[in-house]
Amino acid sequence: MKKYIAHRNEKNGLIQTVEEHCKNTANLCKEYAIPELKDFGYVVGLLHDIGKYQESFGKRINGDKVKVEHSTCGALAAKENYSVSPMVLMMEYCIAGHHSGIPDGGFPNDDADKPTLCGRLKRKFEDFSEYKKEISLPELDGLNWMKYLFKDCDDKLENVIDKFAFLTRYIFSCLVDADSNDTAEFCKERELPRKLKADFTACLRKVNAKLDSFTCKTELQKKRAFLQKQAFQNAGQEGEIYLLNMPTGSGKTLASTKIALERAIQEEKKRIIYIIPYNSIIEQTADTLENLFDKDIEILRHQSTFSYEDEENGSEDYRMAAKTATENWDAPFIITTAVQFFESVYANKRSKLRKMHNLSDSILIFDEAHLMPQDYLQPCLQAVAYITRYLYSKAVFLTATMPDFEKLLKEYALQDCKIIRLIEDTTMFAKFQKCKYSYVGETTSSELLMKCCEYPSSLVIVNKKATARKLYRECGGKKYHLSTYMTSYDRKKILKEIRQELDQLELEYPEYKAVPEDRRITIISTSLIEAGVDLDVYTVFRERAGLDSILQAGGRCNREGKRETADVFIFDLSEDIKQSALGEKANLTKGLLEKYEDISDSKCVDEYYSRLYFIRREDIQKNTMHKECADIASIPFREYAEKFELIDSRQISLVVPRNEQSEKLVEMIKYTKAGNIRKLQNYTCSVRQKELEDLIRQHAVDDYGTGIYCLTNMDYYDEYTGVLFEASDYFL
Repeated sequence: MKKYIAHRNEKNGLIQTVEEHCKNTANLCKEYAIPELKDFGYVVGLLHDIGKYQESFGKRINGDKVKVEHSTCGALAAKENYSVSPMVLMMEYCIAGHHSGIPDGGFPNDDADKPTLCGRLKRKFEDFSEYKKEISLPELDGLNWMKYLFKDCDDKLENVIDKFAFLTRYIFSCLVDADSNDTAEFCKERELPRKLKADFTACLRKVNAKLDSFTCKTELQKKRAFLQKQAFQNAGQEGEIYLLNMPTGSGKTLASTKIALERAIQEEKKRIIYIIPYNSIIEQTADTLENLFDKDIEILRHQSTFSYEDEENGSEDYRMAAKTATENWDAPFIITTAVQFFESVYANKRSKLRKMHNLSDSILIFDEAHLMPQDYLQPCLQAVAYITRYLYSKAVFLTATMPDFEKLLKEYALQDCKIIRLIEDTTMFAKFQKCKYSYVGETTSSELLMKCCEYPSSLVIVNKKATARKLYRECGGKKYHLSTYMTSYDRKKILKEIRQELDQLELEYPEYKAVPEDRRITIISTSLIEAGVDLDVYTVFRERAGLDSILQAGGRCNREGKRETADVFIFDLSEDIKQSALGEKANLTKGLLEKYEDISDSKCVDEYYSRLYFIRREDIQKNTMHKECADIASIPFREYAEKFELIDSRQISLVVPRNEQSEKLVEMIKYTKAGNIRKLQNYTCSVRQKELEDLIRQHAVDDYGTGIYCLTNMDYYDEYTGVLFEASDYFL
């Protein structure tokens, strides 16, 4: 009997038949899928590679350099064997795209040369019917499948489209991970990497011990303990999404981790995923938890600035396990960014969607949840609601400035979201107020810097990178600068130096009295310092911005509450006001500054978000999937994935070689026309498209034909201020 071969291992001469691969993939896909879609996933796995029964594929596997399309064949077979149109359509999207990514649906008049699903289904293929002799397709309960699809959709087409798209990407994820894992198992030349380890029970003991170690003598400490107790009690209620609104300094990270661990243990969840808004603060959280848990858990960091290939700590065994886990998130505890998380839901590519099915049966912690992007707020909220409802996960929203997520989730995601507010009594929030906010109005840069010099340590936060750089150059004395013009490598160094300097200042002058001018510190930064960066300065100066940004800035002032009060000054910089309007968030804030004596008051925060989301209502709704198509047959999966950008597309990454290792990486780009993007991330900074073009005109940048832009003239970079747009000697 003729053997139809799916894979050949050239090193050991072994073959895997198409029948073996399809059945193995089907079983794995069924294993990965939620109960309601297990049988469906099994069929998708069976059909995905039946195009390899074409004679031409047999020739290709035996060495002929003939091009063979096989993915679409399984989609055609789905239509031949099953009759429920929406169910068949989901199969077609998943199977046709299992190599190149889920295609756009397209339109009935698309020609066969179009890459859309409609176009691809019109293509002609060799006979592949031999699959029927080896692969038996089971019946599917189309009626129950349809009931499941329409559940919670309230007979609204837009809800059906959004849910259908979500479930399609989910099944696609199950399929491609099953396909990849079976292929890897067949092709292995050595034992496959082990999985990362975790003992949730031991981790919970350590969290509890840490919480118990905190003294409870002062009024503030008693209030902190009261808030945490309230949150822990309410976390026992059955819900889907939990809202943890706690002031800065009240122990949100530990509290949310305890809640997540307890839930994971009680409900036997597979993993905990900690989602952080920015790369710049992920390492701090990861280091804190790794130090706490020690050897009881192996935390997976999935961020663009960290590569396990560079990791010096741990064994080769661990590095291989961690590196593999970044591909599909098959790990017990993951710390990642919001960008990575949401792209894992809304991408169309195999590599990014592969991990989506492992969002099921998980506990999700969204740190600084208020920073979800407003232009994509509805799809982000939908993603969380769908994952908790249909993939049996739980989510915790964590922030000190909580919008009315209960209202937003019910309006923009699922109307009957089961939401639990973990903090009901917010009356003691005022006790955590460690600074006073004052609006000082318009000032010049020179006046601002003179004011800063009056305090032992000052943090100045402005809205623009160019403004930060200008103030830094004009500032005298001991000064520091932070912005995304600098590489992550340099920002880490500067932050370490700042912390050491602040600690030394407090040690030498415990009550900050009679601090000489030459020991006073001024830190000038953009907003990157606001979310999660652990600094404690004497006074903060914040250029007028959104209320949430200002309150986050205040969290860097008198952070430990060692003084009864401290000042946060909100200002308008004359130069910036003249150049452009500050925007709707800053304008809203100005009105609230005039209305409220204390802008940190919960009523002020509520009014800010209420007015903001009313103003942005159309923007919130505009980027949903159902706005992009008329029905489920024309869903633009590929187009939407490209459009779904949580990072400002105007920002371009520029590689700056800062040490021997980064220089070698750039040399690799230059001579091999390829580069390790993950390794390079630590040595990149962000510039706008126009700024990049300016550098190219000055012959300071080259991409060597790779699309990876590298700074070639280091006269255009300063380790303290970042990228220069004129050579450094220009400033001398």
